[in-house]
Amino acid sequence: MAAPQEFLNWVDANADRFIQRLGEAVAIPSISGDLARRDDTIRMVKWFDEKLKAVGVETKLVDLGTQQYEGKAYPLPPAILGKIGNDSSKKTVLLYGHLDVQPANKSDGWDTEPFELVVKDNGQLVGRGSSDDKGPVLGWLNVLEYHHQTGKPLPVNLKFCFEGMEECGSEGLDPLVVQESKPGGWFEGVDCACISDNYWLNTRTPAITYGLRGLTYYTVTVTGPGRDLHSGVFGRTVHEPMTDLVLLLSKLVDNQGNILIPGVDELVPPPTEEEKKLFAALDYEIEDVEQGAGGPVALSANKVEVLMGRMRMPSLSLHGIEGAFYGPGAKTVIPAKVVGKFSIRLVPPQTPEIVAPLAIKYLQDEFAKLKSKNKLDVQMINDGKPWVADINHWNYEAAKRATRTIYKKEPNMTREGGSIPVTLTFAENLNTNVVLLPMGRGDDGAHSTNEKLDRSNYIEGTKLLGSYLYEIAASA
Repeated sequence: MAAPQEFLNWVDANADRFIQRLGEAVAIPSISGDLARRDDTIRMVKWFDEKLKAVGVETKLVDLGTQQYEGKAYPLPPAILGKIGNDSSKKTVLLYGHLDVQPANKSDGWDTEPFELVVKDNGQLVGRGSSDDKGPVLGWLNVLEYHHQTGKPLPVNLKFCFEGMEECGSEGLDPLVVQESKPGGWFEGVDCACISDNYWLNTRTPAITYGLRGLTYYTVTVTGPGRDLHSGVFGRTVHEPMTDLVLLLSKLVDNQGNILIPGVDELVPPPTEEEKKLFAALDYEIEDVEQGAGGPVALSANKVEVLMGRMRMPSLSLHGIEGAFYGPGAKTVIPAKVVGKFSIRLVPPQTPEIVAPLAIKYLQDEFAKLKSKNKLDVQMINDGKPWVADINHWNYEAAKRATRTIYKKEPNMTREGGSIPVTLTFAENLNTNVVLLPMGRGDDGAHSTNEKLDRSNYIEGTKLLGSYLYEIAASA
């Protein structure tokens, strides 16, 4: 059952207003990883809670407790639980999204202020969170508003779970999902779930995603001197923490992406010929990788190898060094304490419980070889398991039909390289199928500078989300 033409026309007629509302959301700097922005993150959650209530959704804000950092407790942003519709003859769909964003400063290399939505002449909506994940979350709100404004009943019952800590590992959310998935809980009666928090492979072909990589995120802290030192006085006279840290980080991964921690890559079985055929059939080229990356930097000219590197194989990335001098000019300081940060993206059968001990022991062993008088501390601070779903489930069939209707194309069926830890939590605790139905394109630059969502993807993506609900209603 396709969405009514009246709905599609209504979305087109209200497009400018939807973009204005996205601008309001982007203007709230809900950076969950920045404790100085915690009040803004909470404000973003409450802003969206009011928007949901305004279109008839029954909601409640759930306290998720506190986050401990350096001996202090900071309140976690509350989660939003919502529901609308209670018709036993209809299917019930759970929708998830997040309202927090990655850090962003104009000095990082943005062309514009990251928390001011800029509508460019080419239709790009530039601003932090436009694609990840405020645009898609507001897409659901746009759909709800149509039904509230016209008085037309939704084709399905809906339940909602929105959070403000996804960019920090969804801290505090898993226990809530586990609790509310029990008999009598908020999620009782859910038949399937849908998440719109990922991207197409390229800029031209819509995608539906059935797998996600897991994640382990680490800090590597090296300390030694009692204070920062002058390199002219102490250079070549003391063990320098930065030197030790850089040596350790260099031993984690090579420049071809191979993980150097013994046992990590070896956990994953080689691909079968059938798997390789699936990847070869995807509408994706090396040019798409390099367009998304903004430069000719693909690791290989082999499309299948590159796709498997993104979807099927683990990866290790170095993210930064805290405590190091990074400003303009020259500063001849020896830092007393530096903290390296890296993550490993996981694929089945890898889990954080298997991989983290391998990574931590390896770094400890390599540090011992340095015979340094400095001290090392390695911590895993975030983690999530990988997830793969059944693409033949009626939930996926509905998503495919909706995609064909709106985009007139067969969607790419993908496994995504990123991680949304709560996906597996929903799948396991609700014992239900979860589909990932992306709104944004492969070049949106989520987590990067100049993040954008194309106007066409926002508007057609809103139509897609609404059409998906109608197709669910028609599913056997």
